[in-house]
Amino acid sequence: MSSLLIKNGFIVTAEKSFYADILIVDEKIVEIGKDIKKKILNLEIIDAKGYFVLPGGVDPHVHMSLKTGSIVSADDFESGTKAAIKGGTTTIIDFVTPLKERSLLKELYDRKKVASKSLCDYGLHMSISYWHEGIKEEIIKCMENEGITSFKVYMAYQDTIGVNDEDVISIMNFMSMYNVLVAIHCENGKIIASYHKKFLSEGKTKPIYHALSRPEETEIEAVKKAISFSKRTNCPIYIVHVSTGQSIKEVEKAQHQGVKIFAETCPHYLLLDKREYNKSDFDSAMYVMSPPLRSGSNKRELWEALKKGVIQCVSTDHCPFNLKWQKELGINDFTKIPNGVGGVRERLALIYTYGVLKKRFSLNHFVNLTSTMPAKTFGLYPKKGTIEKNSDADVVLWNFGYKGKITKKNLLQNCYTNIYEGFKIRANPHIVIIRGKIAFRDNEILVRPGYGNYLYRSKVKCSIPVHRSS
Repeated sequence: MSSLLIKNGFIVTAEKSFYADILIVDEKIVEIGKDIKKKILNLEIIDAKGYFVLPGGVDPHVHMSLKTGSIVSADDFESGTKAAIKGGTTTIIDFVTPLKERSLLKELYDRKKVASKSLCDYGLHMSISYWHEGIKEEIIKCMENEGITSFKVYMAYQDTIGVNDEDVISIMNFMSMYNVLVAIHCENGKIIASYHKKFLSEGKTKPIYHALSRPEETEIEAVKKAISFSKRTNCPIYIVHVSTGQSIKEVEKAQHQGVKIFAETCPHYLLLDKREYNKSDFDSAMYVMSPPLRSGSNKRELWEALKKGVIQCVSTDHCPFNLKWQKELGINDFTKIPNGVGGVRERLALIYTYGVLKKRFSLNHFVNLTSTMPAKTFGLYPKKGTIEKNSDADVVLWNFGYKGKITKKNLLQNCYTNIYEGFKIRANPHIVIIRGKIAFRDNEILVRPGYGNYLYRSKVKCSIPVHRSS
């Protein structure tokens, strides 16, 4: 039996902040109170004076070991979760993405083998890349036997993993019977494909044309369509990686109408913009992701939506590729540039520094966006996402006195290409605890590959978003 007593802590949850001690026995929080004194064998005492005590971060959208074409994303589950832990994230949710006509269950079992190296706890979303009557039985087994309660569809990538409108409606009709969440990648794939054809025929091959082939309208139109499908089927939906202010206006309007719709955005849409595509040579390829970076006005609207609660979660869509050897596959054809950027290490520090310290929202709301709401939305709460009695002992001692810069040298991930290089941050984890075990301290990872558990999830734990006063 291992035991920890965190003393003198200023605990911050999504709802409240208070001084108290935390007693952890084995993997659970067993007591929270003032001046806890226990005589327990092998009890380790941690002095939290001078730190915020936060629940571990929950990143609901990452892609470790993602195969795209002939290559695999730079981070596997070992390196990616090391980076996550160093950044204060103790739980991730990745994806199973079967190609068309592949067995969902076989792909799931294979994915769990790949993920078995994870150092932190992890769940999986199941992507649906095709639809027919026979797939229903596999979906039910994913839910009942594997605890998967969120399924993803892509409106883009029609040639590989995308599904057409008719199939999206069929999928949502089926999922609505089980009240499970459908996550949607909202981009109009047909319009994007037409732009690809046009630009390449004109000899326009540079990275900037990736962004120009995916104008804001391709996302906005798809978001409107997803909302109409949700109304039609009464299926709860989650719009991933929202990048435009107009998309969020559509989401907010639907929420006010009672549509069960949730949304996320990512640090890169909050902190970067399309000017990055003007870099010389091929360097702008490091910012190629889908959707692409937008104009600066969208950033302001996304921050405001976070404050109001229209957007519930900040994820990373962590899927990094190195500029050389990987992104360079598209040096003569932007359509061959692997899509994706990193961020799992930087997420909490960036959102704290540029959200809380810029007075865009409170410290409690920061915890809500990066931990509590992701856990509630994807059926992990109160096991994850909070500091409560009987919750998993996932705790971060947050050093709010830290001053530094993000550099690729201290991220722990495999990708040397870092889109946040040089960003100032004003906080960092001091100690990270996962299920009662100290996973990070003194700049050292202390858990081994395989420590992370696969998470069986319940159905969505939160209702239609209630907006905060601005």
